[in-house]
Amino acid sequence: MCGEPVQAQNLDTGSVFNQPIQMDTVVVHSGFDIQAFIRRVRADTTFFKAFKSMRVVEYNAVNDITAYDKKGNIAASLHSKTRQEIANGCRVTKVEEQTTSGDYYKRNGEDNYYTASLFDYLFTAKTPVCGETDVIGNSLEVQGEGQMEHSKYQLKQLLFNPGAKISGIPFMGDRASIFDEGEAEKYDFKITREMLDGIECLVFQIHPKPGYESKVIYNEMKTWFRKTDYSIIARDYSLSYHTLVYDFDVAMKVRTTEKNGKLYPTLIDYDGNWHVLTKKRERVKFQAALQY
Repeated sequence: MCGEPVQAQNLDTGSVFNQPIQMDTVVVHSGFDIQAFIRRVRADTTFFKAFKSMRVVEYNAVNDITAYDKKGNIAASLHSKTRQEIANGCRVTKVEEQTTSGDYYKRNGEDNYYTASLFDYLFTAKTPVCGETDVIGNSLEVQGEGQMEHSKYQLKQLLFNPGAKISGIPFMGDRASIFDEGEAEKYDFKITREMLDGIECLVFQIHPKPGYESKVIYNEMKTWFRKTDYSIIARDYSLSYHTLVYDFDVAMKVRTTEKNGKLYPTLIDYDGNWHVLTKKRERVKFQAALQY
């Protein structure tokens, strides 16, 4: 057991983060530096790098995507087994097995669901994609023009850079800035010690305070930092937000593994319900299990 939780108040008045954090006594007694840890959380790139690294190695994947109608019945689905191959500095996805049902594809063969299109755009190379690296650089910034590129940027910010202000999403304002004044006080923060798959971790969790559940974006975020080097090896998210123009309710789980000194995602689990005023509502779940 990790010990009884205690409240630790960040006393650095020069810091932009001054909220109390609940911590296990084991963490407190270890001489834990709250300021340094929060800086690590805000500046982390290890999680994003794991996803970048998967683009430059070969792996096998089992993918399941299911779309539901408003009554909860299956409207469409895809099951596939794919392999990413690398040759001459290029990656390409080979489909080894695939079955679909319902209206998963349009008559012209394109994806009928925006979530499926985004999944393909992020994880599938139907034609060779060349010259990629796992160097972070400016990869978290908008990389091109068009709605898909902007959606990919917004998704990357929410998943890989939590706490950063996200531009281009109407009516959201600074609600994604969970560490900044005006938002931080709406959350409870907690740090505990936990073992995950035999790895000792520091676990950072946030939950909205009572009364703020409908006023924040993150319903929950739980992140496992490997204690030896503070790399993120797993993260669970639950996000939602509702306006008259759009709404979304999304939950995700990501797990990673280490191979040859690098982290790679092994499980990506998504459950989303979202609607934009000019588009039909989508209720889609997908899971990708990857083996390197």
